[in-house]
Amino acid sequence: MDSHYHTILVAVDGSKTADLAFEKAVQFAKLDQAKLVITHVIDIQTFANVRANQRFIDQNVTEYAQELLDKYQKRAIEEGVPEVELVIESGSPKTLIPKVIAPRVGAGLIVCGAVGMNAMERIMIGSVSENIARYAKCDIYIVRPKTLN
Repeated sequence: MDSHYHTILVAVDGSKTADLAFEKAVQFAKLDQAKLVITHVIDIQTFANVRANQRFIDQNVTEYAQELLDKYQKRAIEEGVPEVELVIESGSPKTLIPKVIAPRVGAGLIVCGAVGMNAMERIMIGSVSENIARYAKCDIYIVRPKTLN
């Protein structure tokens, strides 16, 4: 059984759990000398009901996503990851990550946090990590917050 990953995809949203997932993904990437793909999906559902100042919101959300990924990229490079790629998409992270982004980048492993939103959001729209685990065609590693361990 080959446990060597050539491409590792990590999904980040700025949460503490996503940061833990990033740290784990960096460890895996260094261990396997794999390419690390860091992705952030701008969840359009979050902003669907906001119509006033839509252009301003779109620009700020995209800038936030780019700044977030740039920080993660810098950290990964400083920690010795051989190759880092950034992917920003807009849409539903629950479907884009496992069904579009992972196959497109050739991910052998997806790393994500178990929780990245509050409890009410999980009840209403479902967990991103649950959907990734359900629909991904590659291995999944779900990182739980340290307080749950």
